[in-house]
Amino acid sequence: MHGLRRRRRGLLVLTSLAAAVLAASTASTAAAKPRPADPLQRQVEAIHDTGAVGVHAEVTSPGARDSAHAGTAAMNTERPMPWDGRFRIGSATKTFTATVVLQLVGEGRMSLEDTVEQWLPGVVRGNGNDGRHITVRQLLQHTSGIPDVKPEIPALNSANGYRAERYRTYTAEELVERAMRNRPDFPPGRGWSYSNTNYTLAAMITHRVTGRSWATEVRDRIIRPLSLTDTTTPDTFPFILGPHARGYAAFGTDRSIDVTTLNPSMAVGSGSIISTAHDLNRFYAALLGGRLLAPAQLDEMTTTMPAPELGVRYGLGLAEIPLPCGGSYFGHRGELLGYVTWGGATRDGTRTAVVCVTSDGGKDTQQAMTTLMGQELCRTRS
Repeated sequence: MHGLRRRRRGLLVLTSLAAAVLAASTASTAAAKPRPADPLQRQVEAIHDTGAVGVHAEVTSPGARDSAHAGTAAMNTERPMPWDGRFRIGSATKTFTATVVLQLVGEGRMSLEDTVEQWLPGVVRGNGNDGRHITVRQLLQHTSGIPDVKPEIPALNSANGYRAERYRTYTAEELVERAMRNRPDFPPGRGWSYSNTNYTLAAMITHRVTGRSWATEVRDRIIRPLSLTDTTTPDTFPFILGPHARGYAAFGTDRSIDVTTLNPSMAVGSGSIISTAHDLNRFYAALLGGRLLAPAQLDEMTTTMPAPELGVRYGLGLAEIPLPCGGSYFGHRGELLGYVTWGGATRDGTRTAVVCVTSDGGKDTQQAMTTLMGQELCRTRS
């Protein structure tokens, strides 16, 4: 009886060992032949590997919409990135502002050759700055020479400045006054230099031409007609409503802090819009597809010149970026404290791509983001 029990136990051990060997063999075979990864997911994970806390990307083409995520919605948590979360789009706002201005030009209410002084008498003056010699075109093109106001905003330049002034409200007039503390970068039309002040002035001119705020014009001319239901112009409201990931900034140090809460009034016209990847894709498709601007105004927007600071060509609120497969696409980079965005579309607007990360977006992150844009907009999709 005892011998029979020992034989049974031996058979059970042999059976377990055989099962383990078979399982290991199966796992080894599966590991040796992995299923091909989704190309977009692979690109998103490559961006996450550069140090971004969270990454979200969406690519659209006729009849297709692909989305991918990596990382988490907040540091030191397992909370996943929201499926179509909202984020601060930063300077991608400039394309919205330029679109509104060009619509007003198309309606004959103003001209690209109007001077800043004509619409905003005495606003651009001091330290060699003179709005009498600066045109609306030069504002949108960043060829005005007007100094950037960003260095004059504490909340954007240090952790202590952020903590002290994240709820502070700025008026557009105050922003321009701060920029006027500095001399121009060059005489109007004699160089190229990126300046957020240009687009604050464009927002002020929009207000003067229409009698309504920049935010109202963007809502009525772009957001509502395109049904961009997750896109807002938050004015002074410091919070992001709805699903969103937290934003983080290190301000040049080795320690990131949560900077999600921010009064965006310092970025009126230049970087204050909140949106989603899906809404931005719809915007770029409509813009490049000719649904927001007449052909003459779209031609003005997409006529570009070298922008050495950015390493691309720049039109009116829209950059032209080379594609690795040849040709180019149009889009804009955006960044506002803890959120970095790249978005754009092919020339005809049929393929679009948007990627957003929640970090400062260092050199490696930026390179991985531009690689995603190029590869996805080159990719043929069924």
